Amino acid sequence: MANTNLRFKTNYAVSSKIEPFYKGGKVQISNDEQYIFCTCGSRVNILEISTGKIVHCVEHDDQEDITSFAVSSDDELLVTASRALLLKQWDWRRASCTRSWRAIHTVPVASMTFDSSSTLLATGGCDGTIKLWDVVKQYCTHNLKGSSGVVHLVQFHPDISRLQLFSSSLDCGIRMWDLRSSQCVCVLQSHYSSVTSLSFSADGGTMVSSGRDKICTVWDLNTRQAKRTVPIYEAVEGVVLLPKDADLSQLGVKSKDSHFITAGSKGILRVWHASTARCVYTQKAPSTLSSATGEAEDQDDNPFGLTHLFYLPASHRVATVTAEHNILLYQLPGLTTQQFVGYSDEVLDVKFLGKNDSHIVVATNSSQLKVFELLTNSCQILFGHTDTVLTLDVFKKGFLFASCAKDRSVRVWQMDSDSGQVCCVAQGTSHTNAVGSISCSRMKASFVATGSQDCTVKVWDLPPDLSSEDICQLTPRTTEKAHDKDVNSVAVSPNDKLLASGSQDRTARLWSLAVDGNISLLGVFRGHRRGIWSVCFSPVDQVLATSSADGTTKLWSLQDFSCLKTFEGHDASVLKCIFVSRGTQLLTSGSDGLVKLWTIKTNECVKTLDAHQDKVWGLHASRKDDKMVTASADSNITVWADVTEAELAEEQAKQEDQILKQQELSNLLHEKKYLKALGLAISLDQPHTALTVIKAIRSGEDRCELLEKTLLKLRVDQKESLLRFCVVWNTNARNCLDAQAVLQVLLTHMPPEELLQYQGARTHLEGLIPYTERHMQRIGRLLQASMFLNYMWQKMRVAGGPTSMSNDEEMDTTPLGQSQTVFYVDKDKGSGSARDEQNQEEDSDSGADEDPNSHMDDEDDEEEVSSARKASTNTQGVEKKKRNGLQLPESDDSSEEGIPEDNATTSGTVEVIKKLRVFPSTHPQIVS
Repeated sequence: MANTNLRFKTNYAVSSKIEPFYKGGKVQISNDEQYIFCTCGSRVNILEISTGKIVHCVEHDDQEDITSFAVSSDDELLVTASRALLLKQWDWRRASCTRSWRAIHTVPVASMTFDSSSTLLATGGCDGTIKLWDVVKQYCTHNLKGSSGVVHLVQFHPDISRLQLFSSSLDCGIRMWDLRSSQCVCVLQSHYSSVTSLSFSADGGTMVSSGRDKICTVWDLNTRQAKRTVPIYEAVEGVVLLPKDADLSQLGVKSKDSHFITAGSKGILRVWHASTARCVYTQKAPSTLSSATGEAEDQDDNPFGLTHLFYLPASHRVATVTAEHNILLYQLPGLTTQQFVGYSDEVLDVKFLGKNDSHIVVATNSSQLKVFELLTNSCQILFGHTDTVLTLDVFKKGFLFASCAKDRSVRVWQMDSDSGQVCCVAQGTSHTNAVGSISCSRMKASFVATGSQDCTVKVWDLPPDLSSEDICQLTPRTTEKAHDKDVNSVAVSPNDKLLASGSQDRTARLWSLAVDGNISLLGVFRGHRRGIWSVCFSPVDQVLATSSADGTTKLWSLQDFSCLKTFEGHDASVLKCIFVSRGTQLLTSGSDGLVKLWTIKTNECVKTLDAHQDKVWGLHASRKDDKMVTASADSNITVWADVTEAELAEEQAKQEDQILKQQELSNLLHEKKYLKALGLAISLDQPHTALTVIKAIRSGEDRCELLEKTLLKLRVDQKESLLRFCVVWNTNARNCLDAQAVLQVLLTHMPPEELLQYQGARTHLEGLIPYTERHMQRIGRLLQASMFLNYMWQKMRVAGGPTSMSNDEEMDTTPLGQSQTVFYVDKDKGSGSARDEQNQEEDSDSGADEDPNSHMDDEDDEEEVSSARKASTNTQGVEKKKRNGLQLPESDDSSEEGIPEDNATTSGTVEVIKKLRVFPSTHPQIVS
């Protein structure tokens, strides 16, 4: 059967990943032209251009989406703005936040930019204001008002001596601000739609603006007048003034006059003569792009449109961003391309390609194919199909592959072994419905077989000499109605003599591929309870593998069509199955996101890989059988390497060590050895694990004293880590109480001088202030709402009450403050776990929360302590009397004399305050 020296696979490890790094929004290229910064939800990803890898990533702790960011001109600083109205300054090379502060804007920041000195930062807000920040001295220098609506564009004049800032908002005007006087000196009016970009000449005297009103305007900044309005005939998203000293004759630049390049909704680059308003060069779109998109190029909503345009002077390149989140770098003047795919949507299939499997070809939820070079992640986009590409297959040598799509067509593509460029060499259309499966011949590139939703199987012969110059038209040599429902999968045997098909009708069928071109049915495999997703021949045995939506994978004998083995383990549909290790093992992938490795002889699952978060559609092994690639509906593509025994032992040792530490932590918590447990959690550098220990400490009796005793025994480095963890916890309303409790201990027992000696202490404290203020505001609003409810309860009247209610059920209508006990809250001992108070409402100690609205003088502290303790012990009795409808007698131990009326609280309000998550009012004051 198989070679006795064959080593069974035991595990796979991630070798590389191609994952989404840009989903729309701002893009910026570093001044040294080595990195691309782009937003992806709550992250800013930094892509290295030379390798195509994500080398750095910064993310806000609160998981809020980043609305804008800016990189300084010296490439040292990165500042981000999120929906939480928080600005963060980053050392992006270390992915560490060096400073954070609240934006003075009342709504999120929409645009940001640095000046050429990397000192001033301008932020344009959705509130119509512009703030300027000195990032060195750390203060706000200007507050510019006057814009109408969202300020979506801010840009400094490149000559810093002019101290000018340009901005644009919803009124479509371009405002010029004099930063010496903080005044708007003029508004440049020319556009009738959003202004999208500005570009300045080298001498700073000329500016070109672009807009979605399909024009570009050339401005004389000395006279502040429009010199020329150039009709572009497309919505323009980016404009760049070309350098006058470069040889750009290939782009139609024949003189030293001003020329600019535009990018917009048509998806192509064009060069314009600024003085004559004439287009001197138009980029030629690929012929396949034209045929695929039809008239889409003439429409403003073209999915291939360009959304950004940048000029890179050091490398003499221009960069564009497409509406499909692809980033293209064009080398001037030839416009040779380097391309990165920011987002691939759902990935439907993937195959290795090229010499030594150096590339992968990917079918995504679109009509284009993407070919990635694994070394650099650079991508070619292949146009040809007009609807979603569903499946791929590769011929034996790896330079020829085939694709099929919903457009009912089949295409054959060829990669040049030297340049790596791919082009279409053959196509065929004969199916009457979407073509969902395809398989290539195994011996030599002689034919392809396809299965379709029209229930038929077709075999297409390929010509012996495929040329990239002309696309060969294919015709099927035979067509057979194979199944009663959709054909989901077809496979050609290793000797090219057999064909297998799997269908939604729950059966797989075996066909003979005769020399004369006809196919004949040999047998039917029955046994699956639901539709079959995949069929695959063993490379060495006369065995067929099938995977099904019933969650099983089966092995069948080609001799008698009987089921030999059944593999069960997936919780949902098994979408793909392939043989590895010379036919002795199986790899299966499912809609549960798992990839499983099976040993056929023992019928055992050797390894389960938690590969993806969604359905794993694509699964393929390299020709050397040393790696595999998976692709999923979660948009991720992962390349896996076969792990050796030594690497596996090392990985298992690490996992066992982690498990032992977790078990030890669990034992310490069970034994209530909180100090050791907290120290262990901090050593693991896991904020969530440390939070579990803090919650355990605060869940018992005497929690305040126990927490204080535990934290003060920690080492200095452990306290530093704990302070860093508090910043993370404080961003979540569920965990903010625990963070504030830890902060209270640290800030109460440590002098500020000692605290500021901690590494990053100032940054951590600055990060705590905004969220603490938000939590206080939230609690204040909740407290006001509870007061209102109590007021309404006290003022309610029931019509006809005395005739239908007994004396015991009579409602208390006494005005607030006349018959209720007055309570005061202890400021010093007012903190407690709100979660514990909700779970243990009968605990008499849970009433000592502080009223955040009280502002008593220090000289009244002793009376407040007494009142608070009395409130905590009498609350249950007061509530019991209220539920029975009894009026409350006035307390003999409390006095209203000299006390503000706002601080008087009814018993019902006290019960509500008990359930609130209240912070001691001293916390934000100490932090700030």
